[in-house]
This record gives sequence, structure tokens and C-alpha cells, in this order.
Amino acid sequence: MWSKIIELKESYSPTHGVSTHVDSEYVSTDGPIRNTSDTIENIARSEVLKQIEQLIEKIIEDISLGTPPVLSASNRGSWCNISFTEGVGLEMRGDASVATSRFDAATSRNKFALTMKTLAMCYKLIQTNTFCTKRDLYYNDPLGYSSQSTLDKIVDDISCMLKVPRNSLHVLATSKGCIAGSLTYTEADGKYVDCSDTKSGILISSHVERICNVSSAAMFVLVVEKDATFQKLLDEGILSKLHPCIVVTGKGYPDVHTRLMVRLLWNTLRIPVLGLVDADPHGMEILLVYKFGSRAMSHESCNLTTPSIKWLGVLPSDLKRLRVPESALLPLTPSDLSKAKDMMNRPYWSSVPHWMKEMQIILESEKKAEIQCLAAVSENFLTDVYLPSKIKCGGWI
Repeated sequence: MWSKIIELKESYSPTHGVSTHVDSEYVSTDGPIRNTSDTIENIARSEVLKQIEQLIEKIIEDISLGTPPVLSASNRGSWCNISFTEGVGLEMRGDASVATSRFDAATSRNKFALTMKTLAMCYKLIQTNTFCTKRDLYYNDPLGYSSQSTLDKIVDDISCMLKVPRNSLHVLATSKGCIAGSLTYTEADGKYVDCSDTKSGILISSHVERICNVSSAAMFVLVVEKDATFQKLLDEGILSKLHPCIVVTGKGYPDVHTRLMVRLLWNTLRIPVLGLVDADPHGMEILLVYKFGSRAMSHESCNLTTPSIKWLGVLPSDLKRLRVPESALLPLTPSDLSKAKDMMNRPYWSSVPHWMKEMQIILESEKKAEIQCLAAVSENFLTDVYLPSKIKCGGWI
């Protein structure tokens, strides 16, 4: 059952593909790793406070010299500013163009003021070593921010401006991802979490980077695109049928915490990470976000990506081989075609030639398939046949 998984696991080395930096006392099947959490956390806090102070000092200096102050951050809205490194993923270019908010420009004066307000709140959170959600920040001044998305973008801009992870600002997004399987760990507040003791999954922590004492006997991690599929797998006993394993879902496009958790599991346990997504351009993009990151969060890719992740299914090439009925397939939409065209122009596309071939099958057939289409073969085909046989035969790319 596990021969191909073991081969894949043994192909990994401490320097294979991704950084081995660890910033907590992780305990895996190989034993404890040095505890550096306190040192790193203290350095990070003092460094972020220092950077904010230097930024404010520069603004005060500009005002004293009669120069209108300006805030600038790398422009994350253009692919021209993004480079690709195979072992890391999408990264912000060192010479990226910048987007500015000028106090003397009517079009950006409000954004300048809101950014300064948000910076002040972040500074207080870091200084007092407390955390809050982006939603909490928004409700400090809902009329000023006008929408949650405005506040979200400003927080990401500050993170990019200071070149620090967003969580270093002590501002958290609400977690939505879930996890289950052969895994235990301790959360930041000391709570012990056993992910095997659940029928519907454990909500992923908002403080993934502060998780410690990670322990697991799992042979692999399965990342599932949809919550409905995740719940179906749990209901059909996937954790016992493929024991020992860990199953994770980001419930669609993954949030930062889910991506951090998948990265932590890879970095800590050094076991294969496999993806189960729809056989369509949107499913492929979700898996590529786990693998190489996103343009919007390219300044944090080194913390968020899992470049070793493999595509287990549903592969477009599997559909004909499994004789999935035509009635279970769906026609490509204009949105699918637009997404496919966009993806094929991204800097990482040529680095996944096998995935390129699968995309070509989708485009040539003009058909796509959801994971649920496998139920057209037999009701429990996904859990009882498809996943076990693919894992046994090493059917990933």
C-alpha cells in the first residue's frame, strides 16, 4: 500500500525544494527540533516596532522640511513585478515598481490617512503583544474604511511595505480551513489538539506559526479542495481506510492559515503532500496557490508555499480511463477559458509540464469535471477505490 508513498518520502531531503527554517519546538516522528520560538518572536516584535518607528520618523522629517509625506509599497497588482523560483514559488521582484499614497494628492489622501490610522493600531497591538482580527480593526472605524476589503488591502499593503508577514502585525484573519487525522499539537494558548478525535474536522488555528509539539505518524497529507468532499471523505471512513494520514481542506480558495498549516506539516513531518481538486482550471489554480503561492501574497511566499505538493486527482486524463459517463461532465464556461488563458501566461507554468498536458486535455475536450463526478462510476468510488488505488500505484503528477 505504502511503497510509492515511501519512495516519494525518501526522495525528500532536508534541503529538497523548500526552506527548512523552523520557528517553534516541533516534535515529529523523528523527535524534537530545537526550540527557537521565544527568540524569534521577540526579535520579530522589536524589529517590526523599529520599522514602524523609522517610517513615522521619516514622515515627520518630511513634514518638517515642507515635503509632502508619501507612503509606498511594491505593486502587487502586476505580474511584471513577480518572479518565480522553483523551490520557493512566486516572489516579489527586488526592482518591483511601487504604488504610492501621497498626502498632497486628493486621490490618495484618504488612503494615506487610513494607512496611518491602521499603522497606529498595529503598533499598539505589537507593543502590548495582543492580537485582533481584521474584522475587529474594521469596526474601529467602519465609516472611514467604508468596506472590509479596504481595510484588508491596507493591512496587506503595510505587510508588504514593512516586508514582514501579516501575522507579525498581530492582525489575524478568521480561519476557515479544517484538518483531521493522525496529528496532535499544542496551540499558542496551551490547548492540546488531537485531530483524530473529530467527526467533522478541527478548525485550523489563527496562530499556526505559534503551534508547537507537533506529533504525527501520518504517511501523507491529503489537501482537499472542497469542504463537501472533505466531509464526505470523513463520513466514509477515509481516516481508517488510509490510516495513518492527515486530511486538510481550505474550503475552496485557501486562506493564509490553511496554507501556513500545510506548509508547517511539510516542513515539520517531511511527508508527501497530495492534492485532490476538481479537474478544471479553477481547481488547478487552487492547487497551484498551495504549491507556488499567489500574486497578492507574493511578499510572503517563503512562509506560505509547499512546492513539493503533488496533484493526485481528479486528473483530466483519469476521466476517460475510468469511463466516467459524459453526462457527469460539464462544458467549459467563458470563465474557465479565461482562467486557463491567464494561468498559461504565469511565470511558473512551464515548470509543471505534466500539469500543462492535463490542461490541454481539458481545453481539447471542452469538458471539465468536479470531484463528485466519480460517484457516477459507483457511490463510494472516490473513497473505496480511486484514492486507495492512486496512492498504491503512485498515480500523482
